[in-house]
Amino acid sequence: MPPAAAASLDSSSAALVREAGADTATAATVHRDYIAEVRADFTPENRAYAHTRVVLDFIDPFFSLAICALLLFTGLSARMRDIAHRAGQRRYVRVLVYFALFLVVTVVLTLPLSWYRGYVLEHQYGLSNQSFGEWLLDELKVAGFNLVFLGVIPLLALAYHAIEKRPRTWWLWLGIGSIPTIALTVLLTPLVFDPAFNKFTPLHDAELRQQILDLAAKAGIPARKVYEVNKSRQTKKYNAYVSGFGASQRIVLWDTTLEGMKHDEILYVMGHEMGHYRLHHIWKGITFSCVLVFALCFLAGGITRGALARFGERWNVREPYDVGTLPLYSAALTILLLIAQPMNASFSRMQEHEADAFGLEVTQLNDAAARAFMKLGSQNKSDPDPSPFVRAMLYDHPTVMERVRFALDYHPWTEGQPNKYFKP
Repeated sequence: MPPAAAASLDSSSAALVREAGADTATAATVHRDYIAEVRADFTPENRAYAHTRVVLDFIDPFFSLAICALLLFTGLSARMRDIAHRAGQRRYVRVLVYFALFLVVTVVLTLPLSWYRGYVLEHQYGLSNQSFGEWLLDELKVAGFNLVFLGVIPLLALAYHAIEKRPRTWWLWLGIGSIPTIALTVLLTPLVFDPAFNKFTPLHDAELRQQILDLAAKAGIPARKVYEVNKSRQTKKYNAYVSGFGASQRIVLWDTTLEGMKHDEILYVMGHEMGHYRLHHIWKGITFSCVLVFALCFLAGGITRGALARFGERWNVREPYDVGTLPLYSAALTILLLIAQPMNASFSRMQEHEADAFGLEVTQLNDAAARAFMKLGSQNKSDPDPSPFVRAMLYDHPTVMERVRFALDYHPWTEGQPNKYFKP
């Protein structure tokens, strides 16, 4: 949404939203004004972009399944397994060599789709600031981290060891092993992974920084590191997030957000992020992921055994602990994650809604929250009101329309009601 439009809403009828004495008719008028603005911001160009993203989101898992099937049915996986076996006798060496080959093949085969989604589409709609070389370097960095995390650090080798030595209970051992692995990943992401792509610096705006620290004190949060990140080197989109835990925990504002939003809008966004901290969403997310891994491993084991019994001879991959089964495990997990996607998305939307409510309770900036959601939706070209099916499958946040309506309607402090999440 253009800054002028946001300013006009704030300075006229929108400001009435936060007034406890606003009458029902006025509140309804303000509500209609905001909703009309949300719909106006969803231009035909934004609609085309959002539609294309949805199509690509649905294509992705099936494209991954097609690659896995190609590796298995052409015998390429078995030949890669044979190359890995010739590289050494130790399981670690064999798994590392196979995984390196697997990564190269999958990166090459998915490159056209990744290029269209991450580079062409973003440039077509004016959302990217990257050159092709910069985009490709970031893609290679992701592949490199995958190689190090799963291959060089012997996670895959340990997984295959468990599959061979504990054929009936390997899924349980993998689930147990996932607990410290997931926790360590969350801990190290802001310290190791994120800085490989962007530069993080303490928030430069002294006035805004003090306002955020004051808000944190009000929320009962110890002084936390608030960073800005030069995300404008990649994109024009807006975002902010909280990551890590303990010593690595930080709240991060994209520099695009700092440039495009007003201070009161940013303060609401910070209240939202503080909600994630106060409501222990990082730890709840880790717990949810660990439980999901147990279920995925158990079910993937059954799928793999059945597929090997049916096609193992044709693939020349006969045992569950044969490293050549990696595309099969990958396919099984892709299918299971696709089935579980509505549950994953629903869990995430629930947490985001709770953080939305906490942000409103701690800041009491209803109109700023509504404007922030509108700017996020307009700048990121999000569909404000997708179909129920698309929402259930793909949306890990409430829709823009849901968030704006909630921002306008939720103000228990004006109604003599207690807060649900923020307890001063």
